[in-house]
Amino acid sequence: MNIVYHAAAGPDLAARLARLGVSVCREDDTETLNRLLPDCEVLWHVLQPCTAGMIAAAPRLKLIQKIGVGVNTIDLEAAQQRGIPVCNLPGTNARAVAELALGLMLSVLRRIPSFDRGLRAGTWTDAGLQDGINELGGLTVGLIGFGAIPKILTPMLAAMGCPVIYYARTRVAGARAEYRPLDRMLTEADIVSLHLPLVPETRHVINAEALSRMKPGAILINSARGGLVDQPALIRALESGRLAGAGLDVFETEPLAPGDPLLSLPNVVLTPHIGWLTIGTFDRSFALAAENCRRVVAGEPLLHRVV
Repeated sequence: MNIVYHAAAGPDLAARLARLGVSVCREDDTETLNRLLPDCEVLWHVLQPCTAGMIAAAPRLKLIQKIGVGVNTIDLEAAQQRGIPVCNLPGTNARAVAELALGLMLSVLRRIPSFDRGLRAGTWTDAGLQDGINELGGLTVGLIGFGAIPKILTPMLAAMGCPVIYYARTRVAGARAEYRPLDRMLTEADIVSLHLPLVPETRHVINAEALSRMKPGAILINSARGGLVDQPALIRALESGRLAGAGLDVFETEPLAPGDPLLSLPNVVLTPHIGWLTIGTFDRSFALAAENCRRVVAGEPLLHRVV
């Protein structure tokens, strides 16, 4: 079966994919993509948009397999028109993203990147960085959404002494966190962490109004989707000091453009949408993706089919 992994791959990952018989095409390598698509039977999609044009250029395509969860970067309508199933892999990256969200909280609170930069530049101590450093223990963390990632993150936070509250469209049975309506959660939480899919109903769930409801000096963490946040409104809140900081792995436009105001804000910790990127995620993801390829050949029902 002709399988294409549409993302960059380092040497170790490329070798692993080669052993699976999977071709690798970097996101920015249009020439290779155009060469591979006519014979592609299964597309292992990561983040680069899978467009109607790409789908049309792949007449043998039998499956679009998302390596991850969010399918907002796939033209689902074009896939449906061709009768091409789209599947995702819920839960395979949950631990990785939960751990990154925790890491972003700690990095913002303790200003780890700023101290690292200063030390590399020859500054052992900097009095300007010493004010406002905080501990995570004892802070109230509010989780917006309560799927697989928050279910892993909640006991981590509890073990560190954090009261955890959450908002979701429906209350979650057995949640180890206390439910709050969204408005109330925003006013109570010292740290707000986003864990929602990006759909029309959730776009800009954190807008200027929501930011104004957050506690003065609160911190925002987004390891879900950039479109959940009104980015200009967030920048204004950070510049004004309304928010103490933010930890962001995702952005409204990716990659983040050079000169974006977020890059110059000292109270922001940024990572380039790598929350999912761990060896464990690849192990779990490739096992399920390979099983779906087998099922395509065998004509069996697919796992985690979206459309």
